[in-house]
Amino acid sequence: MSKVKTTYYCQNCGMQSVKWLGKCPSCGEWNTFAEEIVHKDKKKTNLIVNTEHIKLIHQISLNEEERYTTKDEELNRVLGGGIVPGSLILFGGEPGIGKSTLMLQTALQNNLKVLYVSGEESEQQILLRAKRISYQNKECYILNETVIQNLIPVIEQLKPQLVIIDSIQTLTTNVLESAPGSVSQVRECAAELMRVAKTSNIPFFIIGHITKDGSLAGPKVLEHMVDTVLQFEGDQHYLYRILRTTKNRFGSTNEIGIYEMQGSGLRQVSNPSEILLNQRDEAVSGVAIAAILEGNRPLMIETQALVAASAYATAQRSATGFDLRRLSMLLAVLEKKYGLKLYQKDVFVNIAGGLKIEDPATDLALAAAITSSNYDIPISQKVCFSAEVGLTGEIRPVNKIEQRISEAEKLGFEKIFISQNSFKNIHSKSYHIHIIGVNKMEEMFQKLFKP
Repeated sequence: MSKVKTTYYCQNCGMQSVKWLGKCPSCGEWNTFAEEIVHKDKKKTNLIVNTEHIKLIHQISLNEEERYTTKDEELNRVLGGGIVPGSLILFGGEPGIGKSTLMLQTALQNNLKVLYVSGEESEQQILLRAKRISYQNKECYILNETVIQNLIPVIEQLKPQLVIIDSIQTLTTNVLESAPGSVSQVRECAAELMRVAKTSNIPFFIIGHITKDGSLAGPKVLEHMVDTVLQFEGDQHYLYRILRTTKNRFGSTNEIGIYEMQGSGLRQVSNPSEILLNQRDEAVSGVAIAAILEGNRPLMIETQALVAASAYATAQRSATGFDLRRLSMLLAVLEKKYGLKLYQKDVFVNIAGGLKIEDPATDLALAAAITSSNYDIPISQKVCFSAEVGLTGEIRPVNKIEQRISEAEKLGFEKIFISQNSFKNIHSKSYHIHIIGVNKMEEMFQKLFKP
């Protein structure tokens, strides 16, 4: 009788070790190694080399793949125009963010033959969600299965046009004896699904869990195996969700999709700028509008700042939806270059709508909002900003400035402050919005606050 061989795998990054380790040398996490049983076939086979399929590169014929265009325009945009047959798409997000809802909508609202495989919810639970979504597709098949050896014959017999797996962590294979969700189980099941997808030309959506730091759970090789990696982001306390792609072999990784969570499911947001902007009757201090880019999509967002006298020896600094370290840099520039005495005042910054912004074009709007709140001088609602602020107080240009200006003009803004150096990137086009170029923040504040 052969001896059972065991190996220790890190459940966070997939590193293999012959013994248990308290700290993973690869990812640095503690207590993540788990013991798994490994079976190896010792039978040796004679390899037969086949050179019939070897071709020169100029002999390869290029066939344009026809995509499945869904009724979800946001999903089509993120995928690069639709679902490519035979593709393997990994879909990740936090618990409760709406992954299963979006995938069920994709299955029920398109005229495709879909197999929805659920290992986490019962048929009754899926039906309750489907009634809330108001489904239309009559060819959506539901299967509760967790063993992949039982799943493959169903797919081969049913021959669906789309398969959704919810989730990869619940699938197991009989080849391994490790627990469901372990590194070896996830890797083996994903490899089997990839084989079926490529041989049968059926696209797969695979829902995956994420770790506490926001990365996809399971071995890193899982992201290398699939064709597309989608990330569903958002705050559960807000209505808006952002679908972005971190890897796409069939399209760009710069596109995003925006949804609004409602009682009847996820609604597509075709023009998010009008929703993210709060229409007020009169202008208030501490609010400035920034023209930013999320991927290739221009957005107009509302930045809010509150400057108040501090009741403690150390002033508070708080930022929601914005990098706190970048806020500290902006405050230091305002104190050093413009003379604002903010070291004795509490500064609170918020990006309206629950969005998390990383675009440096938000700097100028945020600096204007902080100054407006400090002096209690309101900024007109018809003015917006789009530029980066440097450490010396200079106004630096940002990319794709024409898209930002066009979005501001479309939404009815009358003025936009940009970097003076951005004018060389603007082609000869007649804009109906007043474009103001500035080099220093002092120059912007004079034009903004002084009559």
